[in-house]
Amino acid sequence: MVLSISEKVHQDINGIDQGMFIKGTSSDNPLLLFVHGGPGMPMYWMTRRHPIDIYEHFTVVWWEQRGAGLSYDPEIPRETMVASQFVDDTLEVTRSLLGRFDRDKLYLMGHSWGSYIGIQAVAKAPELFHAYVGVGQLTHQIESEHLAYEYALAHFRDSGDKRMLRRLQAAPPSASAPLPSSYMALRDAYMHKAGIGTTRDMGSVITGIFLPSLRFSEYSVMERVNLWRGKLFSRRAAFGLWDNMLMTDLRREVPHVDVPVYFLHGRYDYTCAYPLAKDYFDVLDTPVKGFYTFDSSAHSPIFEEPDRTVAVLRDDVLTGGTSLADQ
Repeated sequence: MVLSISEKVHQDINGIDQGMFIKGTSSDNPLLLFVHGGPGMPMYWMTRRHPIDIYEHFTVVWWEQRGAGLSYDPEIPRETMVASQFVDDTLEVTRSLLGRFDRDKLYLMGHSWGSYIGIQAVAKAPELFHAYVGVGQLTHQIESEHLAYEYALAHFRDSGDKRMLRRLQAAPPSASAPLPSSYMALRDAYMHKAGIGTTRDMGSVITGIFLPSLRFSEYSVMERVNLWRGKLFSRRAAFGLWDNMLMTDLRREVPHVDVPVYFLHGRYDYTCAYPLAKDYFDVLDTPVKGFYTFDSSAHSPIFEEPDRTVAVLRDDVLTGGTSLADQ
């Protein structure tokens, strides 16, 4: 019997209560696990403003990671807020879903920070996955911050925004972690103003992320509050989680993956810099791989160009092909 599914569930994942939304038109469809970015920033709520017609092809699991959103708990041991634990959580969620839905494998999609832990999880246990899809694929984030900074300097110089140019020139990124507080205080503002942030047209985190998330009806009032408590907990209180990510070069750490790999990347993405994703793709050893440039997108092409995303997933990822990939 074909049954649609729409659930908000919690379960124990490696000793921590963790939540997820499970959505699909048929529970018989292939499973797609979405591993969100941040750290600590679930993205399911963005589907209200940026719908994506993916559910007729997949049963999608929007998992909210340890310490984030539905899974926020200030009592989570901070020594567990390390990348290796998030990789293990990803694998445990995967095994739980495979058991529940009686499947051998699923598809994994990682976005931004989620692409950092997602590709590591797939490399560690490829037998659990049909394919890996990296969206806004992270490569070497400290290098990305410098590419973004240089892009923004040129952008604000060309646009005549002398005030932002002066602010940027006074707060450059460093060559190693932690990044200077002066740079971090300006980071979201300059990226979104330059059109290289979450989406190409998002001018402000407040109007583009914060306020819409507080209006998301599938969260309770406390869950909306916890979305932002979890964001702060994950970024600031997680014992170097962000800094360790900044300094990891995945070209060296994960040079080979034993499943098909697909990178979906916005041309204007400098949150995780587009040129670095192309460089990583070129050196990555995998049985099948496809790179897809989204010409009108920044960091969230699945929401900015949803029709093309669905086409790539339907025509290439599900078939194991690369017919729509960049040539």
